[in-house]
Amino acid sequence: MPALGEVKVHAARLLAQGNVVPALRLYDAALAAAPLDHEVRLKIADCLAAMNEPAAADVYRAVAWYAIKAGHPLTAIVCQRILEARNVDASELTSALVAHYGCESDMLGKMGARINAPAATTEVAVPDLRTAPPAELAPTIARRAISATDKFTQWPEALHAIPLLSSMSEAAFRRVLATLVARRLPDAEFAIREGEPGQSFFFVAGGEVRVFATDGLGRQTELARLHENAVFGEMALLSAQPRSASVAVVGEADLLEVGRASLATLADELSAVGEALHVFTRERLLNNLMATQPLFRPFNRQQQRDLLRRFTSHDVAAGTVIIAEGEEGRGLFVVLTGEAEATRDESGMPVTLGSLRTGDVFGEMALLQGSTTTATVTATRQSTVLYLAVEYVARLVANFPEIKRYLEALAEDRETDNQLTMGGEDLGEDVQILI
Repeated sequence: MPALGEVKVHAARLLAQGNVVPALRLYDAALAAAPLDHEVRLKIADCLAAMNEPAAADVYRAVAWYAIKAGHPLTAIVCQRILEARNVDASELTSALVAHYGCESDMLGKMGARINAPAATTEVAVPDLRTAPPAELAPTIARRAISATDKFTQWPEALHAIPLLSSMSEAAFRRVLATLVARRLPDAEFAIREGEPGQSFFFVAGGEVRVFATDGLGRQTELARLHENAVFGEMALLSAQPRSASVAVVGEADLLEVGRASLATLADELSAVGEALHVFTRERLLNNLMATQPLFRPFNRQQQRDLLRRFTSHDVAAGTVIIAEGEEGRGLFVVLTGEAEATRDESGMPVTLGSLRTGDVFGEMALLQGSTTTATVTATRQSTVLYLAVEYVARLVANFPEIKRYLEALAEDRETDNQLTMGGEDLGEDVQILI
């Protein structure tokens, strides 16, 4: 017999092609084999909705209630948004979400749990799709989907909080729920594209997405795979900068979009929301930094984390001088967020060498040559800079030839570029900076 994962993929393909009845029959077979698979029940509701069956609303509601109690609140929110888009009252789902996942809920705990979906290897007895479907197919399957978990009682005693949302007041939670937009995307669809302005951020309610950056030659570097409860897209929204990476769907994914309209409803709690978002942002940036910065490539994941702990983090306001020309080299710097400008004094006048942005390393030249710094670096907007003390840099260079080669190559490229810049040739925004 075919496995559950295979059946779901085939059914999704049929549904995407508009073959709704065969897809519905396959999902029904999957439900019989795996009644706790809420994703299958959600797809049954989608099939019924495509057939204009009134029972679709009841299936969406049943899935939402199961998801709330089973620890999958974002799926419940997707169902709620679908019902409201169909002009079906779902206020009881909103109240249940607040009661289970609001900041005052006594069901949230550090030892929270969720009921996992059945294994993808579960065997499924599929029908012969070449035969005519049974009479009353849709109503029969709808009833099975609605009642599939009626007798289930092993609910988690404690639930995981919803990232960000569970930290809000009840009033703010309700306001945001009313503005979330459900995005149900097919395979390879882009949720966000690198370089676009950031107007929103997203929760992954179900499925999988991949995060990747593309260089000037079109080569992609995968940064992460994100699944249920992950948050992405908040960095560009907070920094008012273009998207630094693209996010595309793998298979299928249900996303919840939080746009500027959602945040506008939280004007009275914006500082708390902003602080929570910055926590997400920092973790995401650190992960991206480790995935893309050559400085971290010689190390495994745990070693990267250990190295990052050696860095200290400094928030600097626009106009703050991070490195002053002519001073002793104090260590190595990495721009985590924000932007800085490097300048060199030329006959009493500052000459701009270029800009430093997220992921850029600076301060290496003075350390490698044992000389003073040859430029001033000033934050041009609110930024976060990571700093690694000179003593630890010396140990890295001594023990890891790859690190030394990387820093030497970086310094050599910057020296060449800066000589051209000082000679009057405009190299554009991507000029390297000698510090």
